[in-house]
Amino acid sequence: MTAPKFTTLGCRLNAYETEAMKKLAAEAGVDDAVIINTCAVTQEAVRKARKEIRRLRQENPNARVIVTGCAAQIDPDSFAAMEEVDTVIGNSEKMAPETWAKMNPNFIGETEAVMVNDIMSVTETAGHLIDGFGTRSRAYVQVQNGCDHRCTFCIIPYGRGNSRSVPAGVVIDQIKNLVQQGFNEVVLTGVDLTSWGADLPGTPRLGDLVMRILRLTDVPRLRISSIDSIEADDNLMLAIATEPRLMPHLHLSLQHGDDLILKRMKRRHLRDDAIRFCEEAQKLRPGMTFGADIIAGFPTETEAHFENSMKLVEECNLTWLHVFPYSSRPGTPAAKIPNKVNGTTIRERAARLRAAGEAQVAKHLAAQIGSTHQVLMESPDMGRTEQFAEVTFASPQEVGQIVRATITGAGDTQLRA
Repeated sequence: MTAPKFTTLGCRLNAYETEAMKKLAAEAGVDDAVIINTCAVTQEAVRKARKEIRRLRQENPNARVIVTGCAAQIDPDSFAAMEEVDTVIGNSEKMAPETWAKMNPNFIGETEAVMVNDIMSVTETAGHLIDGFGTRSRAYVQVQNGCDHRCTFCIIPYGRGNSRSVPAGVVIDQIKNLVQQGFNEVVLTGVDLTSWGADLPGTPRLGDLVMRILRLTDVPRLRISSIDSIEADDNLMLAIATEPRLMPHLHLSLQHGDDLILKRMKRRHLRDDAIRFCEEAQKLRPGMTFGADIIAGFPTETEAHFENSMKLVEECNLTWLHVFPYSSRPGTPAAKIPNKVNGTTIRERAARLRAAGEAQVAKHLAAQIGSTHQVLMESPDMGRTEQFAEVTFASPQEVGQIVRATITGAGDTQLRA
């Protein structure tokens, strides 16, 4: 018996779900299989998925090749048509034990080559809670899936479905379990975290969940993976101001710094909204740092539009940037917008944004010299501060522990303690 091999492409949520699938596959007795969990965020991501499928088939000629994830959900027939692929599984189906039972080589009955249903009909989160994954220092807890918004550049709602929330009681029980296992940091994750609760009785908000977690569990550090700042509620701002166990680092879905481009992206905020949020959060929590997603080269983006994104990096005091060169994604409204930016300009603008982000990181790190931080160790010689900066240690520390450390130096990307 050969244990199944898993490959994850794309986001942290995919990584989370791969860990859940590993557990489901093991319980179902699946063997001699290769499972590729795909991403569809750009056309390039889909191309990489196909390339990976072909590579894995070549390396595992006798294994069953199973393709799942967002790309498989959105366009199952094209993946099923690949000669390398045996089975295509949808995003909802991949979390169902009965699906994996059918992947057992001893299963008696018919196994469909394509098991993909309408993701928009899914109304509940799947029961795929796991015991955390990654290092012993940090666990990820999925509290939400799907998205109700329709940004013009984004295909993900068609891969993930509409927004669904995990009830607060279930989240709290899992976090208590993780704390008992020794995890010192829990990260709340989802596709559109700030929409958490809209589908639950009483329509609670993300801030309500954060406050309940901090009140009802002993988790030493709670971190939020990514938020839409325009949807930050009063309790979330209260938690930022009053709860030291909520880490002072937020990753923001900003996407652009120009109002016209934001409107063409069908975003729900303007640049002033982003600036106002960052100013307020830093006033409530001195030392708060921000990451952000920013797209370079969206259709119709002029140099003046792009300069507004560049200015936003400093105006919002952004530190950790995820820069995405715009990639036209068939099936999205943005793909039909004329006046595309040429590829050379897109790459050049993305490089300028990354350089601006790197300068902000260096500025933040230099400002930490001489300060003291509580560092969560990820390896014997590296951990992260509350603001998620990497810190290296000359002498080994215990992985998973929170170490009080004085910062003695800074490089371009790391602190030294």
